[in-house]
Amino acid sequence: MKILSIQSKVAYGHAGNSSAVFPLQRLGHEVWPVDTVHFSNHTGYGEWRGQVFEPQVVADVITGIEERGVFAECDAVLSGYMGADAISEVILDAVARVKAANPKAIYCADPVMGDVGRGFFVQPGIPEMMRDKIASEADILTPNQFELDYLTGSEVSTVRDLLDAANQLRAKGPSTVLVTSVQTDETPADSVQMAAVTDDGAWIVTTPLLPIYVTGGGDATAAIFLAHYLTDGPQVALARTASAMFGVVQATQDSGHRELQLVRGQDAIAGNSGHFDISALD
Repeated sequence: MKILSIQSKVAYGHAGNSSAVFPLQRLGHEVWPVDTVHFSNHTGYGEWRGQVFEPQVVADVITGIEERGVFAECDAVLSGYMGADAISEVILDAVARVKAANPKAIYCADPVMGDVGRGFFVQPGIPEMMRDKIASEADILTPNQFELDYLTGSEVSTVRDLLDAANQLRAKGPSTVLVTSVQTDETPADSVQMAAVTDDGAWIVTTPLLPIYVTGGGDATAAIFLAHYLTDGPQVALARTASAMFGVVQATQDSGHRELQLVRGQDAIAGNSGHFDISALD
């Protein structure tokens, strides 16, 4: 499969394309990364250098790929951290051009904008753009629970709330919603959950909650889910994504490093380190 990935890039550490490209390649997919920003490191450090690219720069790179005559071979577009809301128009235009060349192509959008405990960490205007534009154009949307609450104007605290919010979001356009960092009143202690809600059903998977927070985990999660979705569908994608990300985060914790350890966790990405069972949601 061939994937056009449009999101941020950092030189040090793993976030955006620096987090998404390696897992996609490790799973056997060809990736065409287009960067929306190039920073020294992710913004969670509080200090960084680099720049947000002008929308025309991003558009020119995408056009250059299109001029190679390969959009008809593109199976999916993946987007994440955009840097500025104006880049959304460039991304949506790219999605339209890819789908015109290959009507079977899908668009997976990770609505990167915030998280519990941190609040919003993107420029003003981006959350509204995610809610009003991106959410309705995506085929797959991968919000964390904080982002799901914002996109739907809800406050998820129960499994019923989770299903209702995901279906409310699906009513805007995406056929599949993957919700990460799920915590409801039914989530077991010292655990975290991930849920996929689709036209064909809804499923949830539970993994141990490790005492570590890693930036870039959501970017890797969206990429791994898309990779498996393209070849095996949402149920298998959910199970394999949960197993892969638990393995990567565990490798990160074991390493004692602050940055996501994708290379150390590559066996987990490849599916060689066990699995977690998924359960159907009513």
